[in-house]
Amino acid sequence: MKKALSLLLALCLMVGLLAGCGSSQTQNSDAEAAVTKKTMVIGDTTFNPENAEPDVNPHNDYAGWACIRYGVGETLFKLNDEMALTPWLAKEWENVDELTWVITLQDGVKFSSGRDMDAAAVKQCLEHLLETHDRAPGDLMIDAIEADGQVLTIKTSVPRPALLNYLCDPYGCIIDVDAGFDGGIVAGTGPYIAVDCESGDHLNLVKNENYWNGTPHIDELTIRTISDGNTLAMALQAGEIDAAYGMAYESYPLFQNDQFQFSQIATSRAFFCWMNYESPLASDPAVRKAIAMGIDKEGFVATLLDGNGYPGNGAFPSGFAFGGDKVTTETYDPEGARKVLEDAGWVDTDGDGIREKDGKKLQIKWLTYPSRQELPLLAESAQATLKEIGIAVDINSTADHNSIITDMNAWDVYASANVNASIGDPEYFFTSFCLDSSSKNKGHYHSDAIEELEKQMATEFDPAKRAELALKMQQVILDDNAWVFCSFLKMSMISKANVTRYISHPTDFYQVTVDLDIN
Repeated sequence: MKKALSLLLALCLMVGLLAGCGSSQTQNSDAEAAVTKKTMVIGDTTFNPENAEPDVNPHNDYAGWACIRYGVGETLFKLNDEMALTPWLAKEWENVDELTWVITLQDGVKFSSGRDMDAAAVKQCLEHLLETHDRAPGDLMIDAIEADGQVLTIKTSVPRPALLNYLCDPYGCIIDVDAGFDGGIVAGTGPYIAVDCESGDHLNLVKNENYWNGTPHIDELTIRTISDGNTLAMALQAGEIDAAYGMAYESYPLFQNDQFQFSQIATSRAFFCWMNYESPLASDPAVRKAIAMGIDKEGFVATLLDGNGYPGNGAFPSGFAFGGDKVTTETYDPEGARKVLEDAGWVDTDGDGIREKDGKKLQIKWLTYPSRQELPLLAESAQATLKEIGIAVDINSTADHNSIITDMNAWDVYASANVNASIGDPEYFFTSFCLDSSSKNKGHYHSDAIEELEKQMATEFDPAKRAELALKMQQVILDDNAWVFCSFLKMSMISKANVTRYISHPTDFYQVTVDLDIN
């Protein structure tokens, strides 16, 4: 009996030890899995309502930029590094006639909701876009959409040569409308799935396990909004974030070492000034001309951008067939600007250095915003050089600029940043900014010549003739000094040395891709 009890006790102890070993192995396995899970945090100055990105729903204002930048959504077509149109969710297309486009979709693509992406789903998405978005209907001019399996047929109401380029706009991200828009989150086809969104603070994403075009490397990705440049720099230095977009140029020297890496590319993102044609000051052609002559573009680029850009001429940078190097514009000429104002009756009668006319001071209200780190610096640079010619500048740099700009009495000049050739075609800029019907014609500019030239461009399929029209249109707005194009930017994204494939693109769209990785 004693032997039997001793044997039973030994067996129990052995079973217990074996169970303990199994438990330990399970715990170790779980720990190893947690260790191998890849996470990444990107600091971004622009994901906020200030930049009209209230969420990641591409049908809401400019939120399509967040949708496409952070790998949630994809468009039917995209632009390559040379800004040439290429298929993406589409695999081929045919322009049957001036009004008809037949687009064949990729096979095997699923939304993150699990729904198949077929022509019916794309039709539903585009129709919802046309119902809800302010710019898309006027850009696309779609009359009818037909769906048959993987074949989508789009009929436009008028010839639309740039239709496929406009479908590259971030508002063209294809989403599953049936999945809904709760919390500003949508079901796209991209490598990452948004799970929590609070614009101005964060966007949490997880990898799309069923992505159609490769295997995402990051398990959990966070976009953290850090609109203050100094805070963004400190966060990257401290290791709180792994990469940064929108870093102030003055902070670049902090990261020019082997612990970090830069991806920089020239873009068509311009810093430029809009003139308020309802303003008693900016509506004066002499004042607009003097402002254009009184801004030192070269000095701003060399000193405040530290060479991370190049002076602007027209609406588009050189390198395009319709680039601003092929038009003429005002150059920095303080003495000439003084003469323009003198000849128009703007003189300094009280000796305070600021000109007057009919008892009114030449004191302009300059509106801008801080999330593009150098826009306030442009305002200060202009304030200094314009003062030299007798123009006072009152700067209002505020995140509330989108609402203030609707008050035509609140500003004379508005300085902003925009990617002017984001779809690889010049028409986008003119239809967005320069027409009576343009959603971003906040200065209420009107030109009979621009309206007529746009009618020609809208139906012109020949790229060379489109470029010629774009040059004529640029010259019109430059002669009117309706906009002053100060600089184009070299966009840089900075990351830790162990981050791979975090790469800048000329469109400023495609940031988080399936290839993004961290070691």
